[in-house]
Amino acid sequence: MAIRGQDIASVIKRQIEEFGGELTLVDVGTVVEAADGVATIHGLSDVRSMELLQFPGGTLGMALNLEEDSVGAVILGEFAHIKEGDEVRSTGRIVEVPVGDALIGRVVDPLGRPLDGKGPINATETSPVEQVAPNVVVRKSVSTPMQFGLKVVDGLIPVGRGQRELIIGDRNTGKTSMCIDAIINQKGGDVVAIYVAIGQKVGKVAATVATLEAHGAMDHTIVISASASDPAPVQYLAPYAGAAMAEKVMYSGKDALIVYDDLTKHAWAYRQMSLLLRRPPGREAYPGDVFYLHSRLLERSARLDDEHGGGSSTALPIIETQAGDVSAYVPTNVISITDGQIYLEPELFNAGIRPALNAGLSVSRVGSAAQTKAMKGVAGRLKGELAQYRELATFAQFGTDDLDPATRRQLERGQRATELMKQVEVNPLTMEQQVSIFYLLGSGTLDDIPPASIVNFERGWHEYAAANVPNVLKGIADSGELSDEAGKALDEAAVGYKSTAQL
Repeated sequence: MAIRGQDIASVIKRQIEEFGGELTLVDVGTVVEAADGVATIHGLSDVRSMELLQFPGGTLGMALNLEEDSVGAVILGEFAHIKEGDEVRSTGRIVEVPVGDALIGRVVDPLGRPLDGKGPINATETSPVEQVAPNVVVRKSVSTPMQFGLKVVDGLIPVGRGQRELIIGDRNTGKTSMCIDAIINQKGGDVVAIYVAIGQKVGKVAATVATLEAHGAMDHTIVISASASDPAPVQYLAPYAGAAMAEKVMYSGKDALIVYDDLTKHAWAYRQMSLLLRRPPGREAYPGDVFYLHSRLLERSARLDDEHGGGSSTALPIIETQAGDVSAYVPTNVISITDGQIYLEPELFNAGIRPALNAGLSVSRVGSAAQTKAMKGVAGRLKGELAQYRELATFAQFGTDDLDPATRRQLERGQRATELMKQVEVNPLTMEQQVSIFYLLGSGTLDDIPPASIVNFERGWHEYAAANVPNVLKGIADSGELSDEAGKALDEAAVGYKSTAQL
């Protein structure tokens, strides 16, 4: 069918009106050298530090070294196909990750991409992985407990919301298990947990996720995985991505708990990147800014004052030592940044004392400010007594015949306290349960129980107390205090339990 002249004219006229020649400027560079996950790029004159770069094949990179005539970038992913002469484009975006409630219950990589096969993450907000820490003016002192559900932590080395408590010890001493118990203990509460796995085997991360799911803890947890098979830059980004997600929770007026497992491997990843970028090595071949690497990360955990929402971010960084050497470079760095450390000792672990916490070397710089009045009253002197017991036990092994009665009593009380601190994995206790058993220890109720029977005694006591004095336990939980009447009721219940207990 012939097209009439006016139709052709109208079509041309409409096309002219709709024509919009939008110009877009793209900063483009050329790869001049590429190897081992690092690329040197000529061009990219306007690129910024930590900016995402687009390599061929959809691969992303991150600009780190901004030099006079070149840019040093690390490649976030597979790098074998990147070669000299390839075109690189800047994206104009600083590295950022999705944040918000849509991530809860998911397993993601350090760029927020799902790893759990449960479909896309519908997050509406993103946040830069690197942000300036809250300044001193907007912070508030730590005073609210972050309950681990572990007697040895909540009673001896209390951790508060907004604190940074280092978990340090040799390999296979229960560091991760302690943090997983802390995450599981937040079930049903108001805390969002973030577990950052850095440089671990995929199988170990999967086992951790399975444990969290089995105990209903994934309902309040985000897992970030940068496994051992991932490139060093991805492992480097992981804790900062976790900190950004925790900050979203904190600035929303809620409480976050973030576990960095572990920062030793994070420092290794950064050392690898830095040496490949030809930054000068220093002590133990780490670059000079490895202290700043962790300080700018951990300073982002804080408790905000009420004017800024009152939220908090509690950090549990993990550091692996070699043969108990806490004076090595990275351990001393992180010890000086954090608000205390929980030291797990291989000798105690191998002796069956688990959690294997060394009461003498562990410390919380927040102390009893992060305990309820009830816990402070029954466990206040326990840490010192346990540390003294360890010293006395070392001395007494040469012979107990010449010991005076007071020293003998102290040794026997220390034996029972040590047994009482034992706790199996993924079996957290409530604050009121811990207070009740610590009260019995302090009142002398356990003095005539053989040390080998303490664990069975405690297990039965919690069942007996829940059935016979539930109102007393509820009163301790609600008020956070242990009244004289509650103490008398616990004493009476203990007499009744001891008369029926079969140990």
